[in-house]
Amino acid sequence: MSTTIRVQPAARLRQEFALWGTSQHPKIHTVAPNTFAVPAGLYTEIPEPLLIGALVDGQRYVSPDEQEPTVAPVTGEQWAEPGQPLPEVPESAYGPDSVPLTVEFAPLEDAPADSDPSDSDAGTTAGGSVLPEPEPGEASAPAEEFTDNPCPGCDRSFTTARGRDTHFRIAHAEES
Repeated sequence: MSTTIRVQPAARLRQEFALWGTSQHPKIHTVAPNTFAVPAGLYTEIPEPLLIGALVDGQRYVSPDEQEPTVAPVTGEQWAEPGQPLPEVPESAYGPDSVPLTVEFAPLEDAPADSDPSDSDAGTTAGGSVLPEPEPGEASAPAEEFTDNPCPGCDRSFTTARGRDTHFRIAHAEES
């Protein structure tokens, strides 16, 4: 980052800028016939009227007073009452290619049945799928043990050789 900012004041303000610059400590010096080198820390001290019409580092200085708002003003603002339907929107608010939406609701026959909150977690998994209920007297099947790749250092089994080898290097480092 540069420590100086090049300011080229408007021709009509050049003498006033030079008077202001020479009264500063350290003094502001010229770097070209029409350009002054202002220390970055002193730039904020320049009076606003001296910067109007100036070029600052090659860019036109824009006063905060002359900046245009970046957001368009709100037009046609409407208010709605809580609990009441929204007011109608005039046709002029829609674009020429807009297609009005029809108000269609799903028939109640297609709606899911209300469930009893007491059994909301019964028979479902975390993903929401329903598990089959075991037959009366039938015990649930034990989970399968993965014995494809048993660890030689302990009784753990792994589904892949890579998993077994990684485990062996970390857990049984002192044995190898």
